[in-house]
Amino acid sequence: MQNSRLPNQEIADILVSHQSMPGNLLPILHAIQDSIGYIPQDSVPEIARALNQSVAEIHGVISFYHYFRQTPPGKNTIRLCRAESCQAMNGKSLEKYAQKQLKIDWHETTSDGEFSLEPFYCLGNCACSPALSVNKDVYGRVTPERFDEIVASYRGVVE
Repeated sequence: MQNSRLPNQEIADILVSHQSMPGNLLPILHAIQDSIGYIPQDSVPEIARALNQSVAEIHGVISFYHYFRQTPPGKNTIRLCRAESCQAMNGKSLEKYAQKQLKIDWHETTSDGEFSLEPFYCLGNCACSPALSVNKDVYGRVTPERFDEIVASYRGVVE
C-alpha cells in the first residue's frame, strides 16, 4: 500500500496516467487509495482541477462510497460485514461490541494507530455469519470472544 514516493507526486502521476480514461474519477480515487492508503483532503482540489469538476463533486463521490477514506488508516483494517445474513446472525450486536472494545466508531482509527474499523456490505462468507475481515483475512462465525482473539492476534502486526 505505502510506497517511497511523496504522496503529492504519486497523486500527480495517477492523475496524468488516468487523464484520458473515460469515467476516470472512480479509477483515480481507487488508485490513490491503493497507493497511499487514503485520499488526502488536500488532494481533492487537485483532482477537481485535473478533471474540470468542482471540489463539491469530487467530495460528493468520496463521501458517498464507504470504501474511500480521507484519513490515514490504522496498521490493520477490520471490516465488519453488515449484509443481511450477518445482520440476521447477531451482526448488529457484534458491531456494537467491536466499537466498544476498540473505543472507535465506523471510519475511525484507534488512538494507538493499530486498527481502523470499516463497515462492509458482504464479505461472501454468508454461510458462516457473522463475518469480518482483518486486512485480507476473512473470519466467520465471529462471537465477541472470537473477536477479541482475532484482534489480539493482529496487535503489533503490520500488513
